[in-house]
Order: sequence, then structure tokens, then C-alpha cells
Amino acid sequence: MPRHTPRYFALLPAAGVGARMGADTPKQYLPIHGRPMLWHALQVFERHPRIERIHVVLAPEDDWWPVHDWSGLRKLTVLRCGGATRARSVMNGLRAMQGEALPDDWVLVHDAARPCLTSDLLDRLLAALADDPVGGILAVPVADTLKRAGGDGRIAGTVPRTGIWAAQTPQMFRQGLLLQALEGAGPDVTDEASAVEALGLAPRLVESDRSNLKVTFPDDLAVAAWRLGST
Repeated sequence: MPRHTPRYFALLPAAGVGARMGADTPKQYLPIHGRPMLWHALQVFERHPRIERIHVVLAPEDDWWPVHDWSGLRKLTVLRCGGATRARSVMNGLRAMQGEALPDDWVLVHDAARPCLTSDLLDRLLAALADDPVGGILAVPVADTLKRAGGDGRIAGTVPRTGIWAAQTPQMFRQGLLLQALEGAGPDVTDEASAVEALGLAPRLVESDRSNLKVTFPDDLAVAAWRLGST
């Protein structure tokens, strides 16, 4: 029997509300150049020839999605199975994909609020992890000096930054491994790599750059708009 050639699927959890943005609209739908931020996050996967399919995980009660035009996204599948946390949304999405994605297919989990991912960074991730036994993530070495805050709002100490990286997305793992990791993870898991680490595995760090920013606070939206407008 011929060996299955692993395929590549994108999975974007988009069931959150983005409370730190302080906006009435869920942040994945905030406009950038006339399109929702989520639309921009999807484009790099839509255009990349190696991405088989894109799955977006929405909250079941999401009324914002049908307001927008997604007609140009031919690879797109919408899954209304979002949960209360990112980990739950990703896990539900992976379960919903089981009839399509095989356990050894790659799944690239990407933030809906990270709209500036480039095809060059995506190529770098795919090339670095093609034969990796675990998988890995895009990340950047931390450049700023890190301070630990005390209870009084003053500096309680300086944290050595040697060997410290800031995690980004996509985070790329085999469908079966990632589902196993998330099903066994606790409620405090904030990214897919943490769940895989809890299995005793060590995901690879693939160096990214700071252009692949996540929109978290209001000022980030202007930066993302500038980056997308200058490409």
C-alpha cells in the first residue's frame, strides 16, 4: 500500500470577542482597508498552493460572519463549533475535521487576529517542519529587557531574556498528535505548543519576524493597517 503523503490544512479559531480591544465588534471583524481583519488573515492560506483547505471555527451564535463577503475564499470551510476558550475551539475544529484530515496530515493553527502573515514566513515554516517528528511554531527571540512586576506596581526583578522567544502563529502539528495533546490538556493552555509540550515533546522554534504581529490592543490595528497597506 503506498504511503500517504501528508497534506496541509489551516485552522483559524475565530470564536473570541477580543475584550482587550474595547470595541463593540469582535476584533476579528474589525475593518482593515475595507475588509474584516479575519479576511486578511485567511488570504495567505487561500493563495498558498500547498494549503489543501482552510477551516474557520466560529461561535455557534456568531451573527457577524454572514454580514461580510467571503466569496473569493474557495478553500474555505466554516465550522460553527467554537468553545469558551481558544484550546476548546481548536479541539472542536480538529474533531470536526476528522472526516477530511488524516492523523498524519499537518494542521497550521493561526490566530484570526494575526493578519500580516506573509507567504515567505509560511514557506519558511513549511520547509523547516516538513520532516520534523513533532512540529513547531513561528516565534521571535525577545529583544526587550523583561521586568517582573510586584504587587505594588513596582519592579520586583529583571528576567533574563537569554533563550526566551515570543510565540507566534501558525503553530504546525500533525492532526492526530495535536488532537491528542489538546484532549489531555488543562484549561489554562494558551497555545497549541503548550499542549504538545505537556506530552513531553519539544516543538521546534522557527524564527519569524515582528511583522507577523497579533492585534491585541487598539494601537495594533493601525500598525497592521500600515503593514498591509505597504505590501
